[in-house]
Amino acid sequence: MMLEILTSPALSPQHGFFTRKGGASSGIFAGLNCGTGSSDQADIVAINRNRVAEAMGVPLDHLVGVHQVHSPDVLHVTGPLSIRPQADAMVTATPGVALSILTADCEPVLFADASAGVIGAAHAGWRGAKNGVLEATLDAMEALGARRENIAAVIGPCISQAAYEVGPEFFEAFTDDDPETRRFFANGKADRMLFDLPSYGLWRLRAAGVGHAEWTRHCTFSEPERFYSFRRTTHAGEADYGRLISVIRL
Repeated sequence: MMLEILTSPALSPQHGFFTRKGGASSGIFAGLNCGTGSSDQADIVAINRNRVAEAMGVPLDHLVGVHQVHSPDVLHVTGPLSIRPQADAMVTATPGVALSILTADCEPVLFADASAGVIGAAHAGWRGAKNGVLEATLDAMEALGARRENIAAVIGPCISQAAYEVGPEFFEAFTDDDPETRRFFANGKADRMLFDLPSYGLWRLRAAGVGHAEWTRHCTFSEPERFYSFRRTTHAGEADYGRLISVIRL
């Protein structure tokens, strides 16, 4: 099966939100599992990651990633990394370096100021987005010469509101900080609420002054044949789950 790579016309640098299609993994990981932190076979994950690197036209060691911890921390990357530092976003102005983010319901966000030759990639779950990882990525890109009004940001496949049920304490954590965030919640069953993660991400990006922001409108939870989903795996009682990869390079 061929790789399936979703792209956006808003991003002119080479990029892709890879689906699970075209990978070597099997079983619960069937497809293009690129998660080195999963319990999938390491050699199979390496095959999958090499296919991604080839598709992006870079050596495998130039497919750069970080140890994601749901933080607002951003790493400036200038070349291959010998270790994966803890962070949840990266920026670079170095041609030939491919920034990669792993997700399985959280938002993968790819950024570019094509005129300045600066790109970024961020992993934004609810905690990272709430704590400012998107704004921190924009700040780090500006430090490399990007202009905020020239930056395009695209949110890739992530969990949609219809599938993201949360409890009252989650709702209160947002609305106690900012009552405006009520707009991102809809009523669910009993005391449950439905949280709109991609709309929240778009709101944060636009409020920060980004030139263009969009979501690809793909829900990881609702398309099991295309996407991995932590929440879907949890509901099914499965032991582990695959990770999708999203990549951008100059």
